[in-house]
Amino acid sequence: MIAAVAYPLVALTGLGAKATAHAVEQKTRVLKTAMPAETSYVYAPDGKTVLTMFYEEYRQYTKLSDMSPNILQAIVAAEDNRFYQHHGVDPKGVARAFVSNARSGGSQGASTLTMQYVRMALRDSATTPKEVQEATQQTSLRKVKEMRMALDLEKEISKDQILERYLNSAYFGHRAYGIYAASEIFFSKTPKNLTPVEAATLAGLVKSPSEYDPADSDQKEATGRRNYVLDRMSQLGYLSPDSATAAKSEPIRLKLTTPPHDCAAVPEKYNSWGFACDYLKNWWSAQPAFGANRLERMDKLRRGGYRIVLSLDPKIQAAAEKNVGAKEATGSPFANGIVVSEPGTGRVKAMAVNRTYSLDLAENPPSSNPEAGPKVKANYPNTVAPLLGGGDLAGYQAGSTFKMFPMLAALDSGMTLSTSFNAPHRYRSEVYDGWAPSNASGAMSGQQTMWSGFGKSVNTYFVWLEEKVGADRAVRLAEQLGLRWRTDVDRDHASPDKAKKWGAFTLGVSDATPLEMANAYAAIAADGRYCEAIPVQAIMNRDGTPATYATPGGIHREVAKPRCRQVVSADAARAATDAARCPTGDTPARGSCGGWSTADSVRGTVGRPVAGKTGTTDSTRSAWFVGYTPELAAASFISDPDNPFNAVGDGQSQIPIAAVAETLRDGLKGTPTRQFTPPSDAIVG
Repeated sequence: MIAAVAYPLVALTGLGAKATAHAVEQKTRVLKTAMPAETSYVYAPDGKTVLTMFYEEYRQYTKLSDMSPNILQAIVAAEDNRFYQHHGVDPKGVARAFVSNARSGGSQGASTLTMQYVRMALRDSATTPKEVQEATQQTSLRKVKEMRMALDLEKEISKDQILERYLNSAYFGHRAYGIYAASEIFFSKTPKNLTPVEAATLAGLVKSPSEYDPADSDQKEATGRRNYVLDRMSQLGYLSPDSATAAKSEPIRLKLTTPPHDCAAVPEKYNSWGFACDYLKNWWSAQPAFGANRLERMDKLRRGGYRIVLSLDPKIQAAAEKNVGAKEATGSPFANGIVVSEPGTGRVKAMAVNRTYSLDLAENPPSSNPEAGPKVKANYPNTVAPLLGGGDLAGYQAGSTFKMFPMLAALDSGMTLSTSFNAPHRYRSEVYDGWAPSNASGAMSGQQTMWSGFGKSVNTYFVWLEEKVGADRAVRLAEQLGLRWRTDVDRDHASPDKAKKWGAFTLGVSDATPLEMANAYAAIAADGRYCEAIPVQAIMNRDGTPATYATPGGIHREVAKPRCRQVVSADAARAATDAARCPTGDTPARGSCGGWSTADSVRGTVGRPVAGKTGTTDSTRSAWFVGYTPELAAASFISDPDNPFNAVGDGQSQIPIAAVAETLRDGLKGTPTRQFTPPSDAIVG
């Protein structure tokens, strides 16, 4: 390296300084406000329990007042003993380095703490590989710029501010960026409690974290460097000679900590919450508030220092985990999962599935999909796949739970609950080019209304009803309620030129996720007001202010606030709810359910007004139940995520019904009973 110290005084004047003056002034202004990357924390709903962290550089910004004087003194002694005498560049240090380099041919750099901070800040704020290279390259020009910026920066901010920023930027090894991380990782304590020995050990690391690593089995180099720092502290009057001698005689005693990172590090106690954490990541990556693309948004999550509070309700989450056997029934190819959403906000209150959230698939058996090959692992007992939704998996055929969409579309278009049709066992549709679906049982035949047709899940009634309202209208309404088509087949059928002929849509041949279905039904519980699914109740910036985004109209709104819109009229939603009380064994406010229903045990289990719908597919390859009260909406499924042709069987079709009913019961225990608002006379008919 031909360092700038080879011409110690000329370097700051003349050609080099003139050529870089404008760029230096701009960068100095940036440095005044530059903040290093900081760890983002994810909390349980209490806002205190840390579930995990996201970071590229593990760091928590710490004020100087929250650091022990020992570390302030140790870092000055180790790196820049004239820090409080110079103005950013130390002429004596430059001259000393010049003489040393001239004699030995070495490359002593004479960098002050301020110059080191400038280098770190330029590196950390770089947005392109070129900027990173310019900030770190070993050239005279870089050194000149660094000196100039150090001089300018010391005119703008105080020594204490520079020292604080330095200690929050420096790398100490073991993924510890900044003094907070270093204190925690090496000694499992905060910077405020560092002893002189501990402070000298950490200060000694900055020069070469790998060479002086105290976690090595041989601590000889680390001890020697620590003792050098203690001697310097004594020479500068920070420690008495006797204290320094005593400190040097102590061994380095570490208490190493590995900070959690990403969703796989969620504590064992909260293992099932890993699926909600994973949903958070996928949701975050889709939010324009955090960047223009997925890469930028995830970079913000790992570097932005956010404080994120999940929306899960511990009571409801515990109920969901218990009722799908999340902690016991993990040894089945059939996934039984549940998602609970809050009507009126879209906040996800529970996500549970009978799987262990883990990256370790070593003990998983081979996949049940015969086309997968013997080396492909099954999704149980361990998985991190987004089986509940929010990721890139298509989901599972949702069966007759889709009957809600044509019924709601019909009600919103002006049809009434009393709309009657003499539904045959098999119905031939001229609208759908002769397609002829049938009912599951001959007992479903006969005159039906929306109440009885929904309660008994009469296929032929709903194919007829869908013809009247238009399959395309039902498809578009499902989209407005949050459903997305993730397979080529579904996208093709849902396309504008083909949706009118998608007669089988009402029978639930499309894939959907429990997250989507819970949230869609939550909109009906909220009188037709749809709220986007959201996994958080708060997101705070590093300065403690709420994270916001700008609407197309230029209004700034909090990212964590519900985003809702009216999709259908309140009366249409109330009418749909009245019909949806029939499948559950509940009594509608205005009509008759026709004598029997598909899930008549639900009302007795929940113990309060409840609506919902069952759903099964051909050969019972999957089974569903979506249920809701005025307070909560829940969707549960059972299916084999690896092989959709691996039939669940009729014997297990009651599992989702029980999971939803028992979770609503347990989650609402002790809360006041609320009633559904009845529909108007006009929509009853």
